Amino acid sequence: MEESRTSLLEREAEYCEKCPGCKVDRLKQEQAGVPYKLLSFIWIVSLCTALQISSLFPFVYFMIRDFHIAKREEDIGFYAGFVGSSFMVGRALTSLFWGVVAD
Repeated sequence: MEESRTSLLEREAEYCEKCPGCKVDRLKQEQAGVPYKLLSFIWIVSLCTALQISSLFPFVYFMIRDFHIAKREEDIGFYAGFVGSSFMVGRALTSLFWGVVAD
């Protein structure tokens, strides 16, 4: 009767070594509190993805102007929008490929 009252997660003998769910459950039991180390990895990845797009836009204006793509200075913003949107479309089209490579 005592055995039926304990949850399956509390029994050490019930863990499988190759089971991903059991590894996560064991990790949850071993670590108490906020997992700052794991959150820092997520923060670094988010920062790296934001740096690409934030470092693109300060230079697009000068790139369009110096390559003489726009005939008038008023059109530089129009072409800079194309560059920024093509960057995001390229990220969207290749994100599945890079996800597979990362796995």
